[in-house]
Amino acid sequence: MVKMPFRIPYTFGVTLFATIGTFLFGYDSGIATTIIAFPSFTTYMSSPSPTLIGGISSTYAAGEALGALLQLLIADRLGRIRFLQLLCVITLLGTCVQTAANGIGMFIAGRAVTGFGVGGMVTTIPLYLSEIAPPKRRGFVAGFTGVGIAVGVPWTPILFLGLVSFMPESPRFLMRKGRVKEAERAFGRVHAGVWVEEAEREFKIMRAQIEYEREREFVGYGALFRQYHRRVLAAIAIALMAILSGAPVVGFYQTLLYRALGIQGPKILILAAARGTLSLLAVLLINRFLLDQWGRRQLLLWGMALSALILIYCAVMQQIYQNSTNQIGKGFAVLGIFAHAVFNGGTLESVCPIYNAEILPIALRSKVIALAAFTHFSVTVGLTEAAPSAFKNIKQNYYYVFVGCTVVMWVIGYYWFPETKGRTLEEIAAAFGDRVVDVDVSRGESETSVALAEEMKAGGVRDMEVEV
Repeated sequence: MVKMPFRIPYTFGVTLFATIGTFLFGYDSGIATTIIAFPSFTTYMSSPSPTLIGGISSTYAAGEALGALLQLLIADRLGRIRFLQLLCVITLLGTCVQTAANGIGMFIAGRAVTGFGVGGMVTTIPLYLSEIAPPKRRGFVAGFTGVGIAVGVPWTPILFLGLVSFMPESPRFLMRKGRVKEAERAFGRVHAGVWVEEAEREFKIMRAQIEYEREREFVGYGALFRQYHRRVLAAIAIALMAILSGAPVVGFYQTLLYRALGIQGPKILILAAARGTLSLLAVLLINRFLLDQWGRRQLLLWGMALSALILIYCAVMQQIYQNSTNQIGKGFAVLGIFAHAVFNGGTLESVCPIYNAEILPIALRSKVIALAAFTHFSVTVGLTEAAPSAFKNIKQNYYYVFVGCTVVMWVIGYYWFPETKGRTLEEIAAAFGDRVVDVDVSRGESETSVALAEEMKAGGVRDMEVEV
């Protein structure tokens, strides 16, 4: 059996460029988290009220919700690459408005426009990476979505250049549109380094399943939603899980929490930077060592359980020490905020975007992910808008809202979420009781396998290794 070496310059390069889109989400969220702690920002914006501070986050989430609706309406018509190009332009426009803002109103407007572009990006990119990745490396490749969120880099023009130059369209999108030869070429380019026989098997299953599902699309989306209702509801539940664990609220308002503990000045920014760094390390380690090895289901269940326990710990620590002079106790309270970033970010924020893209059929993948994202961002608007007043009035008890929600989501996940690691996106249908088309992959080399092998060898990938 012949194996080709992993084509790092191309496959990994596509992954890194696509991840810039989620970098933008992480960067813009991170910037807003820290600037509200600067006295200079408060002075420049004429001392905005807690409601307006909440608006900085909630309008961004509202823009993201509208970006998800844009994906629902036009993403399947434009394709993954063209749609991402459009979002780059929108995001760049919003960033310019934020930078030029001379008042809180203009700044919030820029946040909304930026959220509109980023909202579509952060839902399309994990979908795109899941569709181009080989099954055994899909967790690692698509897991860079979480890495991007944890890092955050303002490189919209660079992403746009990658989209118009060397990044391929999703082979599954091309196959669904009936563009078989283009799908073969795109599939071969991003699967260089995979066993030829394994790549041929995946391509055959992909083609047969997509053609089978496409023949039944004439029944309309209503019927498709009814047919795949379990997978649709699971996708929406996953999207809610990522927000009801409290991560966006704790992350965005961490500076307010530090202030409530009596921490002031540059220490707040140092703590915010340290928390983000630890979250990034957790995402990198889990992406590298657990996503494809341990599996998605276990990480989701453990992530929810740990998040609930840590939120209880945060509530207790803040209740005891926020009005005390015990500096060691306040350090333990800060530890809870850090632990939530590590365990929640490393598990739920890494797994949820990937799992959402994996469990849906190609006919509904983009639309349902957009619907799930719209639900996610809409709930985020309410939770983040309410957070400043909630932390001021009910203080640490706001944590218990997320504890209760996380426990409910854990029960749903335990009984409803199957494992997806190592399976092709088409084979995952069987885990939800849907039909997977039988394909004979034991026949000799076909025209398709020759085309795939030639494409996988193109671009300098010519050295061959023989497995002993």
